[in-house]
Amino acid sequence: MSGSILSFDVGRRRIGLAGCDALGITVTPLEALHRKAFELDLLVIRQHCASRSVQGLVVGLPLDREGQPTQQATHCRRYGLRLARALQLPLAWVNEHSSTWAAAERHGLAGDRSGRLDSAAAALLLEQWLREGPPLKPMA
Repeated sequence: MSGSILSFDVGRRRIGLAGCDALGITVTPLEALHRKAFELDLLVIRQHCASRSVQGLVVGLPLDREGQPTQQATHCRRYGLRLARALQLPLAWVNEHSSTWAAAERHGLAGDRSGRLDSAAAALLLEQWLREGPPLKPMA
């Protein structure tokens, strides 16, 4: 890997964000993004991409226990594709089934509404992607 990756736990109200260093060694939860219009979200995300030299995006897809997309997964897929195209960055999808629960357990954030839980979940997604992939793919 030759650059930082930015990870997203996309929700309807907030987007959890996490980034890693260029070597993929250190994963850091970032301040969650309280959603507004896509163009306004994009301004904040562009700042993260510039300051962190982001070379790719990882977006969580909430799949059910059988690995099938949920209704929220459709929303996450649309948002991720739109984001990757706007930023002209490659993208990878990660199954985020139970990531919020796991983040709440690991960090003692059950019931958190501040966004810390969302970004902790994004950090778990990024750690999972660094271990297991899949490879980033360019979005045309």
